[in-house]
Amino acid sequence: MKKKTFLENEYYHLFNRGIDKRMVFSTQGDFDRFKAYLYLLNDEESPRAANFFEGNRQASIYTSGRANPLIAIGAYCLMPTHFHILATPLVENGISKFMQKLLTAYTMYFNQRILRSGSLFQGTYKSQRIQNDSHLKYLYSYIHFNPAGYFHDDWQVASEADLLALERNISTYPYSSAREYFASTFVIVSPSHYPRYLARAKDIRSHLNFWIKFRDTMRETSDRGIGIL
Repeated sequence: MKKKTFLENEYYHLFNRGIDKRMVFSTQGDFDRFKAYLYLLNDEESPRAANFFEGNRQASIYTSGRANPLIAIGAYCLMPTHFHILATPLVENGISKFMQKLLTAYTMYFNQRILRSGSLFQGTYKSQRIQNDSHLKYLYSYIHFNPAGYFHDDWQVASEADLLALERNISTYPYSSAREYFASTFVIVSPSHYPRYLARAKDIRSHLNFWIKFRDTMRETSDRGIGIL
């Protein structure tokens, strides 16, 4: 298998779904565990993540120091059957190291929880380099729009009015980075490593409008490999 190459100062869309399209997050605990791993495992010297879930230590998860992050996460969203992550490497092979730790740790947790064995995701993971600013804005909004499927069956082709009405649902979804951006409180995401237009909460509405305006054009591009689930 050809080894993935990721360049520093470039942005990447990382995504994967459950093998055979199975659910990979079926309980609140599953979502919480993967989300915690996004934070805990993003360090060259990260401890054994499972240790943080023993006894009553879980409260300390997001106060654990991270000396040398592997990647800067720009956006993420977890859905029952798949996940999306927008990332840029901070060290050589940072994305590869992080994703290996993330998916290995989560698969071990999930398999142990339901007493199964074998692969949980379709291969390692999929990746696509962000091509330009328009693509970056589109992916940023697309990732945050994913939970709209809970509230609108055809959200990808919904009207502009319907999508804007979903903004509150999107902003409060607990398993995406939208909450961090709307509150301007950054824990898992590191917007300082991205263009300034992604970090300002007041610009989120403009990003959503951008996605609505260009979604059809970008969906055609996605068929050529952008990587939309």
